[in-house]
Amino acid sequence: MEPDEEAEARRVLAEDLHSGSADALAEAYRRWSRLIYTIAVRSLQSAADAEDVTQQVFLAAWTGRHTLRPSAEALPRWLVGIARHRIADAIAQRYRGRRTLAAVADQPEPAVAETSERLLLSHELAALPEPRRSVLTLAYLHDCTHEEIARRLDLPVGTVKSHIARGLLQLRRRLEGGE
Repeated sequence: MEPDEEAEARRVLAEDLHSGSADALAEAYRRWSRLIYTIAVRSLQSAADAEDVTQQVFLAAWTGRHTLRPSAEALPRWLVGIARHRIADAIAQRYRGRRTLAAVADQPEPAVAETSERLLLSHELAALPEPRRSVLTLAYLHDCTHEEIARRLDLPVGTVKSHIARGLLQLRRRLEGGE
């Protein structure tokens, strides 16, 4: 094809894509997907990421085709511009992912220790006799006052206080391995 004929073919292809021709998109992909892929793989150093970017570029070209100003040189330049934006997005996403991983890695692992402590405490609490178990559960797990516990369990307030004091001592001995 002569240079003028090639330029005219590119202009027509750009016009057809702008008008919504799926065949024009397929032809643009056939002509320039290697170029887009090469730019992406060189920038991202990853074939998988470059393939993703290439697909994103042509998807963006299709959905944004109304922004294309058809001319002989517009379509390849426009595709390369989209590719640069998608590559920048991929690099930013990598950075965010690394930053998130670093932040997570810097965090202590309280969830595992806290869960095991809660399980141990629940087990030891369940081993206490009634009404001591209920008194401690209401006091420390449900944040009830001594008066509320006394009303709920129909016990004198002094008895509730005694159960709390003795129950805590009993839990302490059990958790320290003394009982």
